[in-house]
Amino acid sequence: MFLIRRPSQDEISEFLDQSRDLALSYDQVGIARQSPGGFNADLTSAVIGHGQQTFERAKNALAQWRHYEMGWVALFPRGASIEPGTVVAVLVRHLGFWSLNACRIALVIDEDGKVRRYGFAYGTLPEHAERGEESFTIELHGKDESVWYDIFAYSRPNHSLAKLGYPITRSLQKRFARDSMLAMLRSSASC
Repeated sequence: MFLIRRPSQDEISEFLDQSRDLALSYDQVGIARQSPGGFNADLTSAVIGHGQQTFERAKNALAQWRHYEMGWVALFPRGASIEPGTVVAVLVRHLGFWSLNACRIALVIDEDGKVRRYGFAYGTLPEHAERGEESFTIELHGKDESVWYDIFAYSRPNHSLAKLGYPITRSLQKRFARDSMLAMLRSSASC
């Protein structure tokens, strides 16, 4: 949903209510853990620290959606629980207007092993500019105790404006990944 002004809290709440029972806008639930054809595949990954304490801080930051603290993006409701079925709205300010995008958490990731992994993936709902899935994970690599933050995104334009402004859309996706990395770096150091 594209808007010429910032929506009110009531408008965002109504948008969320209308989105809760909608089906995902794509068929391949779990594509953030696969390599589907027909989607742009983006991986952004960075070391954000070392050791068990950093891993725990980063997990807490991710669970609190601190990776969305970048100034031009806001998440509603704030503090949404990270569990399958949770619906969130992502409000983005760009190029002098706003977009409001609905997503549903499709899966939660909590794996032990040589690489410990924690995170989640959400999928787009019909009222999203894009169609696809995005996962956000924190990893602790046992070999060197490095802590990684990874974003895997599989998407393609859904809304006509996203299709029309495809180069701008891709630029915004790359900006989001970069700024999310910086937000997690700050958060995992200060939680």
